[in-house]
Amino acid sequence: MTSTPIRITRGLGGEVEVEGPCDAFAASILARAGFDTYPTLRGQWVRLPFDMGCAWENERATWAADMLAAARYAVDLDPDLQSHPSSTSAPPSAPHRTKAAMTAQPTRRGSRR
Repeated sequence: MTSTPIRITRGLGGEVEVEGPCDAFAASILARAGFDTYPTLRGQWVRLPFDMGCAWENERATWAADMLAAARYAVDLDPDLQSHPSSTSAPPSAPHRTKAAMTAQPTRRGSRR
């Protein structure tokens, strides 16, 4: 792995594409997230399929960035592609449980278990 980040951006034509060093393992992670790889004269062109909708593209790009980061790759995700709030926002609070949900409930007569 190199220190150069893998960049996931929205290109000039509106397509979501990957730039930077992409070894075989990173390519397999991107393929798992839905990215297609096309050979070119200069190497490879890695991008999401066209016309799937911005929400779908953002979700897949964020998922790919999360998986690459979990595999300890340096990743640079375009902020416009993030499908979930940034980690600087407050985490969601735990669900509230009522006391009735935590106590044993009486069984009904005549019901089969």
